[in-house]
Amino acid sequence: MPAILAFDSSAAHCAAALLLPDGTVLQRLEPMEKGQAERLLPFLEELLAAGDLGWTDLTALAVGTGPGNFTGIRIAVAAARGLALGLGIPAIGITALEARAFGLPRPLTVIEDARRGETYVQAFTAEGLGPAHLAPAESAPPPGALTGSAAGPSALPQPVPLAEAILRLAAQRLHRTDLPRPAPFYLRGADAAPPADPPPVILG
Repeated sequence: MPAILAFDSSAAHCAAALLLPDGTVLQRLEPMEKGQAERLLPFLEELLAAGDLGWTDLTALAVGTGPGNFTGIRIAVAAARGLALGLGIPAIGITALEARAFGLPRPLTVIEDARRGETYVQAFTAEGLGPAHLAPAESAPPPGALTGSAAGPSALPQPVPLAEAILRLAAQRLHRTDLPRPAPFYLRGADAAPPADPPPVILG
């Protein structure tokens, strides 16, 4: 069985799950509003150590690509791509919406809190998945089964934590050779805007 390390920092956390060669899954979650850039790699090394594995024992990496916190997504995706390149193993990107739908019956709509009065919405059917989009938080939910942090009291519970769902989905795709490198999955622009002041003039 492959050894796969999955991780996510698309929200106010560092989350990871490690699939060991014997099929055991180890998990860690650390809530944090900021500091993921400094914490992520030591956090992952601690999980590997708990499984008595090193980086070179891994078969593949999996990473949550968002949507979510703009900076947190960039941190995790950049780490996954850099590690995959250095280790010579594949990195597989999984969106948070796909992960939230993992293990639940279709048809299903995932509705996640996007803050600022909006939600991230995506429909999943037996035939595939619909386009992910932003919707006003006060929008009436679509008919049918719902899940996600903004799906209301009728939301179906997610059967496994986010990092494990990312791990399980990546394991299902490990045999594929057509997967692109992980890339951030954004549904709106960054909260921080570039400075409006013109750049300084360099005098020769």
